[in-house]
Amino acid sequence: MNSLTGKVALVTGAGMGIGYALCRALAEAGATVALNDIDAERATQAAEQLNQQLQARRVHAYAADVADVNAMRAIVGQIAARFARLDIAIANAGITLFGRFLEYEPEPFDRLLAVNLRGSFFTAQAAAREMIRRQIEGRIILMSSVAGVQAIGGLGAYGISKAGLRMMARTLAYELGAYGITVNALAPGATLTERTAQETANYEQDWRAVTPNRRVAHVEDIAAAALFLCSEGARHINGQTLIVDGGWTNQSPLPLGY
Repeated sequence: MNSLTGKVALVTGAGMGIGYALCRALAEAGATVALNDIDAERATQAAEQLNQQLQARRVHAYAADVADVNAMRAIVGQIAARFARLDIAIANAGITLFGRFLEYEPEPFDRLLAVNLRGSFFTAQAAAREMIRRQIEGRIILMSSVAGVQAIGGLGAYGISKAGLRMMARTLAYELGAYGITVNALAPGATLTERTAQETANYEQDWRAVTPNRRVAHVEDIAAAALFLCSEGARHINGQTLIVDGGWTNQSPLPLGY
């Protein structure tokens, strides 16, 4: 069910963390993967590392800021032309900028929306155009968050952007379904990555204590969910948000002192 042999996928914000795991899972399933990151050196290193692990050249680096619409349109065009198709696009790139509502400033707010919403919207648009032009029944996945489901103090602006991605999935699914393209969102809960491990000294232990599954998510958990949504088995799932949080949103308690 999860074989993606012959498919071509784009993953944005994939130089590390969840994006990197997404690329690895897609490539292991047989797909050719375009790995995008804002940092050119990081993108190249990540692609080379994955190819070494796979012992095959399936991952290719593409550097650009997803908030730069023209740059992303150019990259999507290059990928589709190079590999003669584009089957999967995962708009994973996103940033987290903490701040209380009463203290938040316009500059971080604008940057947050430029990356999380604008970047995802126009990356999905460029991918969908190529899928339609090439008559491919593609898969588009947007990366939301449990912060877009439940309110979390200090993450108001971020949560608004992630809630917007849930509605984006519904809207794009409605518009693209007739072309055979499905659009869904993933909403990860607390996930152990290079970045989140630096948020607090005991990130894993803190979130494990308040998660019904008694474990924090690992990047492989998110990648496995994405792999399912990309598969033939998910062909009739459209416009949905799959929450991957070990049951945290059932009650949503925060770690002590968070």
